[in-house]
Amino acid sequence: MQLAAIIVSLVLMAVGVALFGRATVQIYRFVKLGQPVPAGTRTDNPWQRAVTVVKEFLGHTRMNKWGVVGVAHWFVAVGFFSLLLTIVNAVGQLFQADWLLPIVGEWAPYNVFVEFIGTMTVLGILVLIAIRQLNRPGGAGRKSRFAGSNTGQAYFVETVILIVGICIFTLHALEGAQHHVDSYEASFFISYPFVAWFRGMDLATLQTLTYFFAGLKIATSFIWMITVALKTDMGVAWHRFLAFPNIFFKRKADGDVALGALLPMTTGGKEIDWEDPAEDATFGVSQVEQFSWKGILDFSTCTECGRCQSQCPAWNTGKPLSPKLLIMSLRDHAHAKAPYLLAGGGKDMEGNEQATPEQLADVPASALAEAERPLIGTVEENGVIDPDVLWSCTTCGACVEQCPVDIEHIDHIVDMRRYQVMIESAFPSEAGTMLKNLEKKGNPWGLAKKQRVEWTKEVDFEVPIVGKTIEDLTEVEYLYWVGCAGALEDRAKKTTKAFAELLHIAGVKFAIMGGDEKCTGDSARRLGNEPLFQQLGAENVAMLNMAYGESLDEDGGVDESTRKPKSSKKIVATCPHCFNTIANEYPQLGGEFEVIHHTQLLQHLIDEGKLIPVTPVEGLITYHDPCYLGRHNKVYTPPREIMSAVPGLRQQEMHRHKERGFCCGAGGARMWMEERIGKRINNERVDEALSLNPDIVSTACPFCLVMLTDSVNGKKNDGKAKESLTVVDVAQLLLDSVKTPAEPTDTPESEIAPEPEPVK
Repeated sequence: MQLAAIIVSLVLMAVGVALFGRATVQIYRFVKLGQPVPAGTRTDNPWQRAVTVVKEFLGHTRMNKWGVVGVAHWFVAVGFFSLLLTIVNAVGQLFQADWLLPIVGEWAPYNVFVEFIGTMTVLGILVLIAIRQLNRPGGAGRKSRFAGSNTGQAYFVETVILIVGICIFTLHALEGAQHHVDSYEASFFISYPFVAWFRGMDLATLQTLTYFFAGLKIATSFIWMITVALKTDMGVAWHRFLAFPNIFFKRKADGDVALGALLPMTTGGKEIDWEDPAEDATFGVSQVEQFSWKGILDFSTCTECGRCQSQCPAWNTGKPLSPKLLIMSLRDHAHAKAPYLLAGGGKDMEGNEQATPEQLADVPASALAEAERPLIGTVEENGVIDPDVLWSCTTCGACVEQCPVDIEHIDHIVDMRRYQVMIESAFPSEAGTMLKNLEKKGNPWGLAKKQRVEWTKEVDFEVPIVGKTIEDLTEVEYLYWVGCAGALEDRAKKTTKAFAELLHIAGVKFAIMGGDEKCTGDSARRLGNEPLFQQLGAENVAMLNMAYGESLDEDGGVDESTRKPKSSKKIVATCPHCFNTIANEYPQLGGEFEVIHHTQLLQHLIDEGKLIPVTPVEGLITYHDPCYLGRHNKVYTPPREIMSAVPGLRQQEMHRHKERGFCCGAGGARMWMEERIGKRINNERVDEALSLNPDIVSTACPFCLVMLTDSVNGKKNDGKAKESLTVVDVAQLLLDSVKTPAEPTDTPESEIAPEPEPVK
């Protein structure tokens, strides 16, 4: 037994270490196939990045959002790295059954640690195995977050961890028996019953058991190492190594997720100069090697846990997009194509092969075949990513928010969209109408700019307009950025008028632009039309800077130490998409403005006593979190506090809310595209709201307002929703409560003149 265990273990160790070293080099070369990133964007503030890695690993800050799963995974992850010395101990035990590690081998704190972490690793993996069984795809179908994952690989990894954990526990108990532990002590506070059991065996039996379990532990560990070394695309195993660099190189050094702003387009590691782009510039991604090296690292790090898939509104409504399956497809394609790329293969913009036949002579036929596959294409075209997958995304951010290893799904989806729109002109036809309207009229509806201020005639107070009733923004406290929907869409205009009236009641000095403003470009950018976003954004930034006039310093009014505007002038927006774009993306264009959402300002005015809700608004209310207000910008509390301040309202949360809120279906330019596959996302969200039987569904976004209202109206027509159900912005609720009810009149009803018939 001893000789066999020694020979098998040493052979497996030698082979495993050699292959694993080779695999590490292969993955490094593979990741470097990706394009460079702008200097400093992934390596700035290295100390903070290192702290983020430690916090996310030791604190499991991403995993612990899932309760017991996070706790179980913590012990498994920590056990994997912290119990590495037990392999050394096992090697020593092959040669001498009662061998102990020098120095720490008899140190009680170390033995207590091994005892506790080893036991908890076994319990942790048993919990994870049970959870996988309860959520196996065979039982739950698409609803399982493991649907599409490599189940066999997961079972292999789980079995390895379970066997190794049992071996560690058993070997520790055998140590106690061989070292004559005849009474309870801290070093064996869990395994002592087994120590007592083993103590009844003779020495030869104890030694044989030690050789067996030591050999089993080593063999299992290095069979695992050999397996993953031979399969470098095995994300369920490699994530335990690649997660550390992937977290370190995440977009934001402080640990925040890659939401909010989209990254500017780059080529060759530099931002594209849109006034004079380079002749060889690459626009978007049409080949897997055109992703950045961080993108390639993202694909390789995916552990196939399916948290992104379980939260994705597209997947949950029967559409082909699963963020997990998207990343897995890109990973598998990239790994399969890697031998071709590493040999120097690649094609130029015209599709001509850049490598010589001699360079490709030794490339496997499978890699050459993979290189011929289009990155975006239908099943018939043998494409890696189906166009329907690409255009199903609402960029809601649920995938990025939930990913435990910080994969940046949205950036990769938008990069592929950019190529499709800018080079192939291949995108849903109805979105083309929106783009044309933006180009010609500066708004998605193609309406005249004078209509942007028509709503001001529908309120009974004067709304200051820059360039007309006031000279510039030095005369007011806030610029109210109304946005296209708020100015032009009938339902959103109700929010606009309500918010303006609330500002008027509170005595807040504000002004709006006079109609010369353009769409912020949110939909154009997320659709993939980056040049149009750049054009719209540059025009808006120039106009805003001019509107601020002398209130901005010559350096642009930016305090270099804080990167915040020196000017006290602020912008408030009722549209989260406008809010996000001006606050997070206009700085890329030289526009540094202090932007808040209208719910934040309203909450502040309530706290100051400038708005006092007095009139009860009776009913049960549920709030829908707009994705670009919530997940993308972490604004969850203000809307809820506003509703709490309104007397009479009874709040109840939908099952999916806040960080796990469910999209309305309008983000990512989906507002302007037909939804032809599966269930409509807005119907799914309204069905969830209707399960509470509310009187009011509230939100804080004009896009959400439109989508939810459309669904509610449809369900009223079908008799599935009560006629009294309303969908409103929280600003409308607050206005109803702030305004005191009209005094009753003594005029007989017969003497009240009837309202005139509306003009048709």
